[in-house]
Parts: sequence; C-alpha cells; structure tokens
Amino acid sequence: MKSMTGYGRGSADGEHFALSVDLKTVNNRFLDVHLRLSGELSSLEPVIKRQISSRLSRGRVDVTINFEKTSQTAYELNRPLIAGYVNALREMQKEFSIAGDLDINVLARLPGALQPARDGLGDDVVAGIEKALAEGLDELERMRAQEGEILRQEMAERIDRIERLVPTIENAAAGLVDAYRARLQKRITELLSRSGQLVEIDPSRLAQEVAYLSDRSDVSEEMVRLRSHLAQFREALDSTAETGKMLDFLLQELNREANTTLSKSTDLSIKEAALAIKAEVEKLREQVQNVE
Repeated sequence: MKSMTGYGRGSADGEHFALSVDLKTVNNRFLDVHLRLSGELSSLEPVIKRQISSRLSRGRVDVTINFEKTSQTAYELNRPLIAGYVNALREMQKEFSIAGDLDINVLARLPGALQPARDGLGDDVVAGIEKALAEGLDELERMRAQEGEILRQEMAERIDRIERLVPTIENAAAGLVDAYRARLQKRITELLSRSGQLVEIDPSRLAQEVAYLSDRSDVSEEMVRLRSHLAQFREALDSTAETGKMLDFLLQELNREANTTLSKSTDLSIKEAALAIKAEVEKLREQVQNVE
C-alpha cells in the first residue's frame, strides 16, 4: 500500500549543463501531472509525462525541472521583434517631429530582443533528465511507501474496532424475539386492563405478530455482508497492488450495512454499535482518500 503524498528529488550534470528535478505529490482521484520547465525543455514534456505515468497511477504530481547551461551561451537576435520596434519608433519621430537617435541600450533591454540560440537538446541532456527524474521517482516512491505503511496500520486498527462491534449487534439481535414477545404481551395486557375487559390472548396470533416484528428488524444478513466486507478490506490492506479505489468502494458498502441496521432496529445497544461503526467508517474514509 502506498500513500499519494510524497516528495522526491534527483539531479544530473554533463559537460555543458546541470539540472535538478523536484517532484511533489498529493491526493487526487486520477493521475494529474503539472510541469514547470523552461521553454527549451518543452519538447520533452511527453517523454517526462510518460516516464511518470509508468511509475505512478494516482495523485496530483507537481514537477519542477531546473536546467542550467554551464558553458558559454550564444544569443541570437529576434529580428522581427526588433524591426517592428524600430519601425514604430521612426514612425513616431516622423509623425510627431521628434528629434534624436535610437539608443541600442534601449533595444537590448527590449523583452525578447535577445534569445538564447536554439541549437537543440543533445542526447546527453535528454539522458540526464531521464536519470534525474528516475532518481526523484525512486525517492518519492520510498516516501509514499513509508506513509502508506503508517496508513495501513491505522486503518487496520479501525477495522479491529468495527469487528469488535459486530458481536454486540449479533448478541442483541438474538434476544429481540423474546423482547418483542414480552413487550407486546405487556402492552396488550395494559390496554385490556384499562378497558376493564378480561380477554384471553391467542398464543398463535401473538406468535405471528412477534414473528412479523422480528423479521422486519432482522439484521443477520447485514452482519454477514459486513463481516465479508471487513475481510475484503483486510485483504486489500495487505495487498501490494493499487487498492485505493477498492477500499473506497468497500467503505461505501460498510456504511450502507450500518445505515440499514440503524433503520431496522429500535434496540438501543444495536443503534449505539451501528453509530460507532459509522463513525469509524467516516474516519477510514478520510484516510483512504490518500491511498494510491
């Protein structure tokens, strides 16, 4: 099991360059990669995303690549930009009769007038980026695995608490038939005594009513399904595969069984146990949101 939260860093250098890669991940339903890199590296964006997606399946990934050339950098003129600027200034001089000469310092400070020469990215730069990215992903996955183990232990403890509540519900439900019979018989006796009538209660009719009430409040099927979901949840916790979506689905089913149990029973101990299960499920849901 792995968490979706982590950080990793890698670096590489060559004869004419040095670079570093920083990766930060947080939880997300899908894999969402955001790149921050200089324009000269933009052609490598598909390669970078493909390498990340081969290692990660879920989470928002913020990637920052700092690239620096260590050799002398050649610059080239942005001729269309400079020509347009010069023509506009000369037109301004002519239209408004302004004297003076063009200042080369002003032209040099014009944004985009001078640009690093685009001599392409060598194979050594591409290999360096792939190496640094692999190092960062290795560190990132180690951190995600460590946090995933902490999450697994916390969730296993909460599953233990839910399992300890199931016998409470089952034991209370087992005594519901006798409780319904005694309650119904007492209620009928009270009503008859108020009217002053002496009526003998039909045992078969009483048994039918008790059976009807107990059937409506029977939670044995819910407990069987709940135990099954808990067992599947434990298997998913111990799995090395990506289990986040499976765990989220199982929590929905656990919550459904707890809700059904609440709606069926009027017994206080059963309701308290079902509410406690729902509380644990909600805490588990918060943790599962960060599982890959």
